[in-house]
Amino acid sequence: MKNKISALAGSITPRRFFGMLLGNVLIGTGSAILRLTLLGTDPFTGMNLGIAGFTGVSFITCQTILNLSLFTVQIFFGRDLIGIGTIVNALLLSVFVSGAYAILHYFTGDLTSFPVRLITLVPGLLVIGLGLGLYQDAHLGVAPYDAIPLMVCARFPRLPFFVCRVALDGAATLVCFLTGGVVGIGTLASAFGLGPIVNTFDRLFIRRLMAPETGDSAGPGSRRR
Repeated sequence: MKNKISALAGSITPRRFFGMLLGNVLIGTGSAILRLTLLGTDPFTGMNLGIAGFTGVSFITCQTILNLSLFTVQIFFGRDLIGIGTIVNALLLSVFVSGAYAILHYFTGDLTSFPVRLITLVPGLLVIGLGLGLYQDAHLGVAPYDAIPLMVCARFPRLPFFVCRVALDGAATLVCFLTGGVVGIGTLASAFGLGPIVNTFDRLFIRRLMAPETGDSAGPGSRRR
C-alpha cells in the first residue's frame, strides 16, 4: 500500500493537476450548457437529473451517492484506474454542473426558441469535449462511471470497449427516460459525438500540451479510451 501511495503521489505534477481540474470545470460547464437547451444532456448527467426529479433529492446528492457507489466497485475491480482525478470527478463534478447552470441560467433565462436551443448544443458539446480531453490526458485517474466499461473489458477481453460503453450509456439513458428525465438530440449527440470531438482536440493540441515532462510517469488512468 505504501508503494502504491508513493507511485500515485509521484505522478502528480502542477500541470497535470491543473489540467485535470480545469477539465472537470469545463465538463461541468458544457453539461450545464446542454441542460439549458432542454434537449438532453450526456447519459450520466441525464440519469442523475432524472433520478433527482423523480425522488426529490438534489442533483448534487444523487450524483455524489451514485459516484461513491461506483467508486466502491472501482476499488475492488479497477484500483489501477483510481487517482486524485477520480476523487475530484466523483465529488465535485455535480457541483460544477449545478454552479455553471445557475450562473448561465441567470443570464439567459429559459431558452424557448428551438433553433436557438439546437444551436446552443454545439458549444456545449465542444466545451465538454475539451474538458474530457484535458481530464483524460492528465492521467490522474478515471471517473467511476467511465471506469465501468474499462473494468468490464479487462474482465472479459473479448468484449469490444465500444460495445461496453454503448451498453452503459444505453442503460443510463433508459433510467433517465423511466425517471422522467429529458432524452433527446443532446443525449444522442453526447453519446456518439463526444468521442470524435475529444480525439480532434487531442490531435490538435491537448496531447502536446499535456505531454509528460522528463522523468514524469503516466499515473493511474493512463489507459486511452
